[in-house]
Amino acid sequence: MIYLYAFLVGGILCAIGQLLIDFTKLTPARILTAYVVAGVILGGIGIYSKLRDAAGCGASVPLTGFGALMAEGVRREIEDKGFLGIFTGGLTAGAGGISAAMLFAFLASLIFRSKGRE
Repeated sequence: MIYLYAFLVGGILCAIGQLLIDFTKLTPARILTAYVVAGVILGGIGIYSKLRDAAGCGASVPLTGFGALMAEGVRREIEDKGFLGIFTGGLTAGAGGISAAMLFAFLASLIFRSKGRE
């Protein structure tokens, strides 16, 4: 059943993004940023953890999951380090994903060449 929930939640998040692209003048970059901010807000108030428990990777893989991960990291670091945790928590929690994204982007840049503008 977890696979069905993961598929439905991930599909709904993607469908919302596609509808925003198709029917608004928002750019994809603004939509992606809105997804991360929504994840931070929902993670900060504790709603996103319940969604992630129900849907697994269907909720943790999209950008909203990254935002919720950052909010949880800030919460943990504030408990451990106090005020300084506001600045370090998000990056500490998301360091693995950020590092992987940078590594794979670098590897892709070695393999593929961009086309010049004409």
